[in-house]
Amino acid sequence: MRFVHVLVICALVFAAGYVYRIKMVSTARTERVMQLRNDVREQREAIAALKAEWAKLEAPGRLQGLAARHTALKPIDTTQFDDFKTLPERPPRIVNPNDPDPIASVIEKVDARADVTTTGSIPPAGSER
Repeated sequence: MRFVHVLVICALVFAAGYVYRIKMVSTARTERVMQLRNDVREQREAIAALKAEWAKLEAPGRLQGLAARHTALKPIDTTQFDDFKTLPERPPRIVNPNDPDPIASVIEKVDARADVTTTGSIPPAGSER
């Protein structure tokens, strides 16, 4: 009978130790969650402060004052607009519409000469520097 009592006592001690370990692990995880929540709150507060500062910096009145102080720009007057009839003629086209695209032909020539297996850091096989 004493052996059974000792066995039961050992099982109870083991169970108490296991429950204590689970409690400590859960307490550590709870503290980590609370720390992460605190970090998230601080970051949200920092974001809110930066958004408020951004709103202050991009306020139209402030920007208009800066533009007036640092540039010689003036507001557009309605008399500054003109009719399409008084616009000058369109300049002549340098390239005819039916001609191939000159930029595309240059790119095709460069691509034809390029060795696609090299990256530029290693000379192509057979070439000497």
